[in-house]
Amino acid sequence: MSMLSPERPIRILLVEDDSSLLEVVRDILSDAGYHVTTATNGEEALQAFRQAHPDLILSDIMMPVMDGFQLLETVRQMEAGMLVPFIFLSARTERYDTSYARRLGADDYLFKPFSAEELLTAVEARLCRREQISLFSTREAHLQTVTMLASAIEERDVTTSGHVDRVRSLALEFSDYLGWSPELKMILEIGALLHDIGKIIVPEQILNKPAPLTAEEMEVMKRHPASGARILQGVSHLAPAAPYILYHHERWDGKGYPHGLKGEEIPIEGRFLALVDAFDAMTSDRPYRKGLPRERAMQIIRENLGTQFDPDLGQRFLEMLEENI
Repeated sequence: MSMLSPERPIRILLVEDDSSLLEVVRDILSDAGYHVTTATNGEEALQAFRQAHPDLILSDIMMPVMDGFQLLETVRQMEAGMLVPFIFLSARTERYDTSYARRLGADDYLFKPFSAEELLTAVEARLCRREQISLFSTREAHLQTVTMLASAIEERDVTTSGHVDRVRSLALEFSDYLGWSPELKMILEIGALLHDIGKIIVPEQILNKPAPLTAEEMEVMKRHPASGARILQGVSHLAPAAPYILYHHERWDGKGYPHGLKGEEIPIEGRFLALVDAFDAMTSDRPYRKGLPRERAMQIIRENLGTQFDPDLGQRFLEMLEENI
C-alpha cells in the first residue's frame, strides 16, 4: 500500500485495451491497496476521470476511439487534471514517442513487459512526488499569508524590528539539529512567525515604550500569549501552531505566564520556543539597552537551566550554539 496513508483509498484510473493485461495490472494494484477504475479507450477514460477523480492515471498509448496521447492532452487541458500524475504503459520504445509524451506532460513511461515491482515503484514514486508538490504549494501559500500578518504585527512594535524573522531562522535551525520531521517544522515555522500575534491587543504606547514596563503595563503585556492562541484557534490550518503562541512565556519552575505551568506540564512547543525567543531577545538591541554578546546570553541560559528553561532541551540548544561559534 502507498506510504501516503490517506483517509480514503488512493484512486487509480487504469486505461488499457488489452483485457488480459488490464486484469493483471488491476489485480496488482488492488492487492497493493489501491482503488482501481478501468477503461478500455480514451473516451471511456475521460468519462471515468470526471466521475472517479483519480489520484493517478495509468494508460496505454495505442487504443481505439481515442489513443493515450489524445487522452493525456485532453486531461492536461482540464483544471482537475493539470497536476494528476500520468504514466504511460506501452510496448513502443521509439524516442519520438517518449519525447512527445514528455512534451504533453506525461510523468513517467513504463515499457511492456514490466514486473509488478516496477509498476508499484513507479506508481508510488509519482504519488509521493505529487504529495510533495501539493505540500510545498500549500506551505508556500500559508507562509506568504502568515509572513504578511507577522510583518503587520511587528510594524506596531518598533522596539523589536527583525525579531520575528530571526526567531523563525533560529527555531528552524534548532529543529534541524533535533532531527524534527518536515511536518513538525512546518507547524513550527508558523508558530515562530506568529508567536507574538497576540500583541495586536497591546496598546502601542506600551509596545514602544523606550524604558522598562511598569507592573501594570507588564500585566497588559502578559495577556498577549492567550490572545494570540485564541486568534489561531479560529483558523483550522493555523491552529496546530497555537501551543507555540500560548506557552512560550511559561517557565520550567512554574513562575511563567499565562498559566504558571511547571516542568513537563509545559508542552514541548512552549519549552522549545522559550529558548529561541529568549536568546534573540537577549542578543538584540532595544531602545533602552544594548544587546548582550552571544557568549553572555548563552551563559545566562546555562545558569537558568532547570529554573526558567527545560534543562535537557536547553542543553541541546546550547550545544547547537556552541557548535556554531
